[in-house]
Amino acid sequence: MALLPSPDLALKLVGFRLARALRVTPPLPINLTFSVTNRCQSQCATCNIWRCYRDDPARLREELTLPEIERVFRSIGPVYFFNLSGGEPFLRDDLPEIVRLAVLHLKPRVIHCPTNALAPDRIVTVTRKILTTIREISPSTLFTIKPSFDGVGPLHDQIRGVPGNFESLLLTVDGLKKLKQEHAALHVGLGTVISRRNIDHLTEIQSYALKLGVDTYISEIAEERAEMSNSADGMTPDPDEYELAVRSFRERIEETLPTLSGLSRVTQTLRTLYYDLAVRILREKRQVIPCYAAISNAHLSAHGEIWPCAVLGTPRSLGNVRAHDHDFRKIWASDGAREVRRFIRSGGCQCPLANQAYANLLLHGPSVLNAIVRSFLGSKGSSTRTLDGNPP
Repeated sequence: MALLPSPDLALKLVGFRLARALRVTPPLPINLTFSVTNRCQSQCATCNIWRCYRDDPARLREELTLPEIERVFRSIGPVYFFNLSGGEPFLRDDLPEIVRLAVLHLKPRVIHCPTNALAPDRIVTVTRKILTTIREISPSTLFTIKPSFDGVGPLHDQIRGVPGNFESLLLTVDGLKKLKQEHAALHVGLGTVISRRNIDHLTEIQSYALKLGVDTYISEIAEERAEMSNSADGMTPDPDEYELAVRSFRERIEETLPTLSGLSRVTQTLRTLYYDLAVRILREKRQVIPCYAAISNAHLSAHGEIWPCAVLGTPRSLGNVRAHDHDFRKIWASDGAREVRRFIRSGGCQCPLANQAYANLLLHGPSVLNAIVRSFLGSKGSSTRTLDGNPP
């Protein structure tokens, strides 16, 4: 999905680059992720967030309330992307109201929501309410929903930890595709987390996903994240395995490029660069290109922590909104935020987190130029010295 260009976006991108270079407080982010709850019915092999309230039930009562959420959203102002996250977002009864507040105060161009697809009827019903709100307040806003798809049949159920999950997934996709006929703002996708548990089945998974007729099918690599309270040991594929596994994803995108035009073609080409970037980060264990976490992007946890990203999470929190009068701007300009940005800028972390990586590519001149060249001349027309100038 292409980001619609605008003068204010261009100014923000310039502001982000200057802020990182000059080590000053950046403009407010263009990408906000909000983990609306840590509740989840799944028991995924790649995530332990479902244990959060099982081990500490009282934490459920500490999730941000609607009035608190509105105060935070008001203090942030307009963003371009608003990502709902969890846990399972559809377990929150007031999800349509959260989206309404986002549309009113954040005014995003795109709202994105993942789901474990375990409650098909509820997901379709709530999505219809959300789309009705969007149509009434901001008809140009797109709502994308991405059910998780980690295997075909029993493999999916095994990885997700719930018998019957695959059948629920198919019912969810079918219901959302029917709903799409009523609402043009709905964009239905699928997403696969590539781990050592399914990497040998990716050809089968991708072929099945394409048969389902969704708008997009994307993947990202399993990794250790503070948000998920997991461990990457034995879960993350090695670089060679991953590079081989995503080759078909890259080839499919390159095959479809001639059917696209303009910005959509460049956007899709950036996706192929993401796969290249992820492989190099895994192999070299460093920030291959500068990371703009806590500059272009921010993550709001269910309990009010402002994170630079889902990977660093609470250990590198910028601050909690409840300790700052629910004013995001106070945290964004705080000493805590400056320290987190210093840590990231110094190369203290490195990861292939997709949400942040796309923003990093957009803010990296050589990558954007390479995407433009590849888009219109093909991969053979671009230099192999991409990203940071070194051979991939």
